[in-house]
Amino acid sequence: MYYKRHLPVFILLLGLLLTGCARNASPVSQIGFYLDTVVQITLYDTDGDRESCIRTIQECFAMIDDYERLFSATIEGSDIWNINHGGGRSVIVSEDTMHLLQSALYYSELSEGKVDLTVLPLSRLWNFGSEGSPQVPDDDAIQEALSHIDYHAVRLDGNTVTLTDPYASIDLGFIAKGYIADRLKEYLTEQHVESACISLGGNLITIGSKPDKTPYHIGIQKPFADEGETVTTVSVTDCSVVSSGIYERYFYENDKLYHHLLNTKTGYPEDNQIAGVTILAPSSLEADALSTTCYFLGLDEGMQLVKSLDDVEALFITKDGTLLHSDGFPETR
Repeated sequence: MYYKRHLPVFILLLGLLLTGCARNASPVSQIGFYLDTVVQITLYDTDGDRESCIRTIQECFAMIDDYERLFSATIEGSDIWNINHGGGRSVIVSEDTMHLLQSALYYSELSEGKVDLTVLPLSRLWNFGSEGSPQVPDDDAIQEALSHIDYHAVRLDGNTVTLTDPYASIDLGFIAKGYIADRLKEYLTEQHVESACISLGGNLITIGSKPDKTPYHIGIQKPFADEGETVTTVSVTDCSVVSSGIYERYFYENDKLYHHLLNTKTGYPEDNQIAGVTILAPSSLEADALSTTCYFLGLDEGMQLVKSLDDVEALFITKDGTLLHSDGFPETR
């Protein structure tokens, strides 16, 4: 058995973006490790004031740290940790946590529970975390975990959250990075930043265009290829690009592949024709949630959902390497 976890290609291509506009500006870029992934923030319209830009980026890192301490299911004392360990009691949470929970419930409902914010009892069993050693759990344990997965058990009232099943647990991994990316973009815009890239692992959001007014060229990871090998690139301006796929965290056991996108009905990795989904949308939260939702909905239903939404485009990569995209998806190369 072996386990592999890919570094998202967006991180690897930011150097390419830097090189591409170096003649127009002197970009400032900083890297940190938060949210169980590599985070990179790059400011392009620096006006030569590097120290100020570094302080601005460091403030972004502080914001990420604060949000992680609210939304993490593993950090003791976070809002989500308190809910999960509340024994069914009502727990007071922050305004940010409440907004995120409301959005998570919306996508749980939209997907009819295929995406479910109470998936933690199951995902904990499979142990796909960065420090984990994943393995196929005992089936009895899987069935027990499934009995506590039901987004209807999450009750929101004012600033309090209650789990009607005291053994249920919340995991916001499918949406939290998107929410945080949107807040970072909002902060940078308030600081009059007009050209920037924010990469939170597989979540990338751009501010404006490059200083020379050309779009950013973003690489999409080729499933199961070496890190940095792209299947295509897209050109975007002021847009969020988020990918989800079975190639991000997986392991083999007895020559069978097991990945981290778990079916909330069977308890095992979802088995469909899709290897990865990339969503383009103005909001990173929307793109984050939809990339996972569309994967679980499958090609036909997922594409139908995308076509019903304004300003949202999608690229589906099938297991045989076929690229299928919505009508308005930017030209790829």
